[in-house]
Amino acid sequence: MKKQARAYRHKRILKKIQGTALRPRLVVFRSHKHIYAQLVDDRAQKVITGASTLSAQFKKKNNKTADKTAAKEVGKIIADLAKSKKINVVCFDRGGYKFHGRIKSLAEGAREGGLKF
Repeated sequence: MKKQARAYRHKRILKKIQGTALRPRLVVFRSHKHIYAQLVDDRAQKVITGASTLSAQFKKKNNKTADKTAAKEVGKIIADLAKSKKINVVCFDRGGYKFHGRIKSLAEGAREGGLKF
């Protein structure tokens, strides 16, 4: 029931947000143990880049994967990857989750890394 409700919320969000090559969609997925972030170009239907608590860049720095500091670090990593692809502005897609906790920390980390949304 919870997953289904989140899927409906995410579907409703996707009606309003569309990522392009110049302004991709920053998609967030949160599992119990990990958090994932991807930059998606919806028009070309391609993932530009992605980062998570499972990526090598993250594992060099942190041990914990399911807390706010880990989410903030993933936000900074995705911002660095976006800057390397010359992307400065994104649309934030919270994935149907409430904007608090780990989702908010990831957004703050991305903003600190230089992304605008």
